[in-house]
Amino acid sequence: MTKKLGILGGMGPLATANLFKMIVLLTDANSDQEHIHIIIDNNTSIPDRTAYIIGEGEEPSKYLIESAKELEKMGAEFLIMPCNTAHYFYEDIIKEINIPFLNMIEETVKFILDTHPDINKIGLLATHGTCSTGIYDKYFRGHEIEVVKPTKDMQAKIMEFIYDIKSGIGKKKITFDGFYKAIEEMKQQGVELFILGCTELSSVYKIYEMRGNYVDPLKVMAISSIKYSGKKVL
Repeated sequence: MTKKLGILGGMGPLATANLFKMIVLLTDANSDQEHIHIIIDNNTSIPDRTAYIIGEGEEPSKYLIESAKELEKMGAEFLIMPCNTAHYFYEDIIKEINIPFLNMIEETVKFILDTHPDINKIGLLATHGTCSTGIYDKYFRGHEIEVVKPTKDMQAKIMEFIYDIKSGIGKKKITFDGFYKAIEEMKQQGVELFILGCTELSSVYKIYEMRGNYVDPLKVMAISSIKYSGKKVL
């Protein structure tokens, strides 16, 4: 008997849809009936996580907790959340629910430690919120790996790129100049591997065939959730 999965989504909708698609494509199944039962709450009313963290918006934790509780009521047996920045509120959420909640940041760090045992620097491409709170630094602590982040100017370019994606990749031309400048600057510091630490980046890097050496937390989370559910990964 496989475990029923709940996805606490809406942050953003594209990332939520892509995570669902990844899980379906990566599950070893021969029919509809062999796939994981998934409940999705695409809660787009959750306030912007970065805005709150930098002191410019409403606190999202109560909305996150409400979604988590609703998924539990609907029968979800474990949860995942396709938003890196929202994991800043992870501890607040798990206090209010009675089912396991897989932590995407922790799963990504485990993956990197397993697959790149000799790495000593990792580049983080993420929102202001994820970078400033140190949620990736927390899980790398003790493993002698330096988390390298963009400079202030380059971080502004990363944020502009992320919000361009959120505004709709079909509505405007997405320009990569600032994104690649940030990467080149970090490479000068000895970084060779980068975390796509915002699920908007995870959602577009294959669409646009972004050049670079990346770890995709969305894919890591898809694989972890399949295994935790009791299914096999293709």
